Amino acid sequence: MDPSTSKASPTGFRLRRLEKPEEFRQVDAVYRAVYGEEATDSVPPPLQRAVQDNGGLVLGGFADIHLAGYTVAFLGWDGTTLYQYVHATAVRPEYQNHHLGFQLHAELRQQVLQLGLSEVRLAFDPLQSRNAWLFVHRLGGRPDQYLHHYYGQMPDVVNRGVESDRIRLVWSLSSPRVEERLGGNFPTREEDEARWKSATPLVRTEPGESGVRLPVEVQEPDRPVAHLEIPFDLALVREHESAALGRWRHATRDAFRAAADLGYSVDDFVVVRVEHERRGFYLLSPTPVGESKPNPAAAPGRG
Repeated sequence: MDPSTSKASPTGFRLRRLEKPEEFRQVDAVYRAVYGEEATDSVPPPLQRAVQDNGGLVLGGFADIHLAGYTVAFLGWDGTTLYQYVHATAVRPEYQNHHLGFQLHAELRQQVLQLGLSEVRLAFDPLQSRNAWLFVHRLGGRPDQYLHHYYGQMPDVVNRGVESDRIRLVWSLSSPRVEERLGGNFPTREEDEARWKSATPLVRTEPGESGVRLPVEVQEPDRPVAHLEIPFDLALVREHESAALGRWRHATRDAFRAAADLGYSVDDFVVVRVEHERRGFYLLSPTPVGESKPNPAAAPGRG
């Protein structure tokens, strides 16, 4: 199949590589709709064209003729493995509950496999539960590095006011775990809740004056499973408890590092309803024998 061929998704989006200059320019419009009109870090159209024509991928999801979301990936090499690195993904706010992010990455997987590669890597903000749910739970990726203040200060409306820590994630496209997740085979809600209840809480939280949950204590794991809570909705923290953004960043950073130092790594992300409140948690367990242990404090600039 021609990899640039458009295909319709089950919800009506058409997924394909971007081809025309005006389509590349639409990427900037989507970026500004997500990150604010003053944001300046969009991928320029000439660079998108260069990536598209030289081994990378610039994929779009279209609603009619309008670009609803995109993902940009380029070739990466770490000395032993050739992979695609996802630099940017964005979905317009009005389409963010339509599973377009999942569809874009499912299409990305197919295109990367057609290129003869088997691995995708990316970095995401560990405080963003929507991303954790997509990349770790639904797509089956495995975080392997915690990156401290990876991009430096970022002035856009999504990232301003908090250090730009990221988690690097490795997505092994043909692994049994990924095949199962993409096939719709997930742990049951009861299984997720049982693991959560049996786990050491690495970040203990309490509701603040506004009702938004805030971190109050960090501890090390001492059981076979640990959980690490993040805000269910970081935008609510920014709106109602903006001074606590730094508290959340530092608490989760310390917890991830402590867990990595003891050989724990993230194996899933779950959403649990506790007394009518939805809460998001990474689940961590000892890294299996034979897998590389997570790097707790990789320096900025390292993949």
